[in-house]
Amino acid sequence: QVQLVESGGGLVQAGGSLRLSCAASGRTLSSYLMVWFRQAPGKEREFVAAISQYGSITDYADSAKGRFTISRDNAKNTVYLQMNSLKPEDTGVYYCAASGAVIWSDIRTTSRWNYWGQGTQVTVSS
Repeated sequence: QVQLVESGGGLVQAGGSLRLSCAASGRTLSSYLMVWFRQAPGKEREFVAAISQYGSITDYADSAKGRFTISRDNAKNTVYLQMNSLKPEDTGVYYCAASGAVIWSDIRTTSRWNYWGQGTQVTVSS
């Protein structure tokens, strides 16, 4: 089992940047696919970005392409989400999740992910 803790959220003006971190403990991170989801008030949780176990494959939501970068440092048991050119519509709670069993075609489905962090709030002001 793996425990996940997100950090790095905050309040930023539109056009600014944030880097989120997801620190894992309990198991070696390289065993897991990792993903970031986000949830805006009153909306369903949505996929943002995913990364394969050793970082060779990534995928992004259309809304994140060109602005966000997901990366991982397995030696530090940490996954990152670099967010640039932030927009007010990026506001929400950002969650990282891990799974050792999800197949790549299912990465955008929340129910496929076994382990979740508590989330970190990102607020982008206009």
